[in-house]
Amino acid sequence: MFSCNNENKKEIDEKSNEKEVSETVVNQQTYCNPLDIDYTYMVYNSSRNQSYRSGADPAVIEFKGEYYMFVTRSFGYWHSTDLVNWNFIKPKQWFFEGSNAPTAFNYKDSLVYFAGDPAGYGSILYTDNPKEGNWTPTASISNNIQDSELFIDDDGKSYLFWGSSNVHPIRVKMLNKDDRFLEVGERKELINLNEEEHGWERFGENNFHPTLKEGYMEGASMTKHNGKYYLQYAAPGTQFNVYADGVYIGDTPTGLFTYMKNNPMSFKPGGFTNGAGHGITVKQTNGQYWHFATMALASNAQWERRLCMFPTYFDDDGLMYSTTDYGDYPRFGANHPTKAGQHNGWMLLSYKGDVTVSSSLKQVMKFMSNDDEVEVNELPLRKNEDGQITSKVLTDENPKTFWVAEANNDKQWMTIEMKNAGSIKALQLNFHDYESGIYTRVEGLKHRFTIETSKDGTTWQTVVDRSKSEKDAPNAYIVLDQPVTAKYVRYNNIEVPGNNFAMSEIRVFGLGLGNKPEQVSGFKIKRETDRRDASFSWQPVEGAQGYNIRWGIAKDKLYQSWQVYDTDSHFMRCLDRDTPYYFTIEAFNENGISALSDIQYIK
Repeated sequence: MFSCNNENKKEIDEKSNEKEVSETVVNQQTYCNPLDIDYTYMVYNSSRNQSYRSGADPAVIEFKGEYYMFVTRSFGYWHSTDLVNWNFIKPKQWFFEGSNAPTAFNYKDSLVYFAGDPAGYGSILYTDNPKEGNWTPTASISNNIQDSELFIDDDGKSYLFWGSSNVHPIRVKMLNKDDRFLEVGERKELINLNEEEHGWERFGENNFHPTLKEGYMEGASMTKHNGKYYLQYAAPGTQFNVYADGVYIGDTPTGLFTYMKNNPMSFKPGGFTNGAGHGITVKQTNGQYWHFATMALASNAQWERRLCMFPTYFDDDGLMYSTTDYGDYPRFGANHPTKAGQHNGWMLLSYKGDVTVSSSLKQVMKFMSNDDEVEVNELPLRKNEDGQITSKVLTDENPKTFWVAEANNDKQWMTIEMKNAGSIKALQLNFHDYESGIYTRVEGLKHRFTIETSKDGTTWQTVVDRSKSEKDAPNAYIVLDQPVTAKYVRYNNIEVPGNNFAMSEIRVFGLGLGNKPEQVSGFKIKRETDRRDASFSWQPVEGAQGYNIRWGIAKDKLYQSWQVYDTDSHFMRCLDRDTPYYFTIEAFNENGISALSDIQYIK
């Protein structure tokens, strides 16, 4: 156990009180990436008997004060009034295999236009009531709409941006909105990847692949802000931890465009769930921008993905950036008056906790090194000294690892003994699809369970009761009605989709009862001969779970971060070759985050 002197105890209590007041103001609205929605089972890869859920390539719009989210091959879309709680809408007319890399645009709160035929061609649909799900197709056929972005400027001129290739650039063509979106004028090539200068655009996990050097440029998106046009694009591949969105800035929708010097604008390479690419930026009714993007899961299949949401800003120099630090920890909801979307201070209590389970059909550990090589290890059955089956994969902060119970019934359970007791605020349950045999959108799926906590492992209290829930929640994020101090957490299964109850990670959030880590010392940075690469090392901090490296193009523009666990070194290949950077580092554990180290300038 951590000891806590009176001064530190006072500091913890004061911070806790400040946070409780803040949460009361916003009705405790928080969210956690990956987003807690009822992701659809995919129809493609069904010929291989690969059954898995996925959500990718989001297109999110505001329409008449509410929000709609369109997602690849989901057989419909989601509706929200607060950007946190989403309900699925099954449209009355839709593409047979769902939409692919969809695009949507709100035209002056009168019509929503939509495109995303999986075949790569088709009519642009429109509606004045997306909540009802009635859509009308235009009479014309528009070609080349894979990975497209429909953008209608303030003057009514319409543009379609598109492209998904490791060779070809992002292109644009003008459309006539008032004449069935027929193409007018000439097509124009806009931007392409430049991996020799931009390290983050290089193909592969951690921007490395032994043979393939060209990343994929895809997922064009356009945001107009203060008269400037921000053309966003994704690279280097949706299955990788470094999947990100970059920006080129122009004075017109068709360029010329200039590479933004603080790229990428949306980047989350480290932590539990990785990736923040192929997204869209939407403006909330209060003026706050949000970037919705794609996260890689890639456990059952390379195209198994999830969604994330990050607050997005434009600084005084007109640079666009998203705040992704601690990006899969709880974050303030969209209704927070000053910190919407930012990490709310709740830390991970369950990391490397000791887990026992009711049964074990299989436990699998996976790591992906590149597009071609996925290391898969089935772990041997292990028991503790009391004869209980143990599982390390449920608290390892790796969504690709998973445990499968022998059945899907109310006799299956799992218990975490956390390293230290803490004040539990919320939980995230990341269920795994193990040979579920579902290959399309299925209604009536539900996750039913209860969760108990205990201080001593003997006396238990129920803190979550979803025993009669009708909610389908494959990445369930649950905030407790009241914080609970405990050291043990027990999940009791009742019913989940599929033949077997399976889980990749159970995550417990709150605040520990001890001290946050000391400031990191001995932080050393070396830019390699290839200036896109850099190596880092530092002195380990006692009691730290991990470290968060921050960097940017100025001391006040440290927009990038990379979160790592259980290491005192790191190597990254994501820097722009000709850009000098500022770096700093902080340590974190279940009790909080240390002060930043001195900021260092590296040419």
